[in-house]
Amino acid sequence: MLPKLLHNHSDTNFFLLAGPCVIENETMPFEIAERISKICKKLEIPFVFKASYRKANRSKLSSFTGIGDLEGLKILRDIRKQFEIPVVTDIHSAEEAQTAAEYVDILQIPAFLCRQTELLVAAAKTGRCVNVKKGQFLSPDAMRFAVEKIKQAGNYDVMLTERGTTFGYQDLVVDFRSIPMMQKNEVPVIVDITHSLQQPNQVSGVTGGQPEMIETIAKAAVAVGVDGLFIETHPNPKQALSDGANMLELDLLEDLLEKLIRIRKSL
Repeated sequence: MLPKLLHNHSDTNFFLLAGPCVIENETMPFEIAERISKICKKLEIPFVFKASYRKANRSKLSSFTGIGDLEGLKILRDIRKQFEIPVVTDIHSAEEAQTAAEYVDILQIPAFLCRQTELLVAAAKTGRCVNVKKGQFLSPDAMRFAVEKIKQAGNYDVMLTERGTTFGYQDLVVDFRSIPMMQKNEVPVIVDITHSLQQPNQVSGVTGGQPEMIETIAKAAVAVGVDGLFIETHPNPKQALSDGANMLELDLLEDLLEKLIRIRKSL
């Protein structure tokens, strides 16, 4: 199942939300968007460029949060125009919803905020597609209430994203039953591959990760029949200013997607 803004594509393939965790500067987002766009056109994968214009949920006060809200949003708008692709970004408050909606196609609700009624309703009322990440603390069944809030606010363009469930204090586990369970809401379901491999709450104050497991989680998600994949990627994850510990190296993306397409075609 494809979101409405991708209905001009064939739904025989999964769709992809991909890009860096956050907009780090004025040039790298364009380089990443161009690279992924070329790969996805070659492989006939519907593509949405992802980047946060601001990172609001950080462990340390000193952690990088962005280059400025308006500057980040303008970069997303320009990528959207230059490469003729939809773009998605996170929002964190009702006030942000209306502002961000002027620049992007999809408003993404972070997992920690998926129960915030005011935020969900504000996002819905913009008329933009709303992607809600399942809280690490919620069952997949509970996400029907998020869908209901958005639809009752008059917006039926909704997606849900699995991104792992808290397992102890410093790990996450992906329950692949959540894919068909959330698909019962008759909305596209995405698996956030890279955030599912985070190792949060490290004593250093910097989130860890297991990027060597990206291919494993992605293959399993496609095999189960997921509608879309979410993958954060960077030319050099070790130098990334946010979430570098769990991002996919950009040079590895095409090979991974080719493997996943083969799995999809075998279903």
